[in-house]
Amino acid sequence: MDLMNLPLYKVNEKNKVEDRIYKTSINYLYYISTIVHEDNRGFYREVALIPDIEKVIGKPFSIKQLNHANSVKNVIRGMHAEDWNKLVTVTHGVCLCVLADIRPNSPTFLKKEYTLLGFGENALPGSIFITKGIANSMFIVEEPVEYIYALNELYRERDTSGDVAISLFDPDLNIQWPVPQEEMIISDRDKNSITLREKYPEKFG
Repeated sequence: MDLMNLPLYKVNEKNKVEDRIYKTSINYLYYISTIVHEDNRGFYREVALIPDIEKVIGKPFSIKQLNHANSVKNVIRGMHAEDWNKLVTVTHGVCLCVLADIRPNSPTFLKKEYTLLGFGENALPGSIFITKGIANSMFIVEEPVEYIYALNELYRERDTSGDVAISLFDPDLNIQWPVPQEEMIISDRDKNSITLREKYPEKFG
């Protein structure tokens, strides 16, 4: 599938809620544009301003842990929804981020956003702020993808009761992936994750 046939998220000034912060079709999911200053030495990148994020979400975003991940082409991770807020920034490569609202009481339940994130043709170089409970996934388009994500909870102390892993191929989400499943590199956890109907049968009764 051609990535450009997907309904990719595009920055629109009418969706700006704060300087460089833009809302999406999913409640409390935001795209944050970046500022880059380049010269003959390289570049300086201003990734995000935490006070501005806090102003938009109406609560503190106190970073307690920074994680760095590397993935090769056709790796796919997700759909994971954890009990923490997360700021994701790609520093190299291009990935397709698909985010879905799987919060059963949310007014945007089942809404999806496709975002091409990173450094490449048609990719957005900014960050995504993901509020807890929103399922997120990453499919690697141009390798290697390096990304950093900041969390407001410590992994070792997290409340796992709120963690959810929904199938990447859930029929109710009906995500359009750019390659067939057999070409993807998927963890056992993601291969064996449940569907939304299994997790929230009352929503589909």
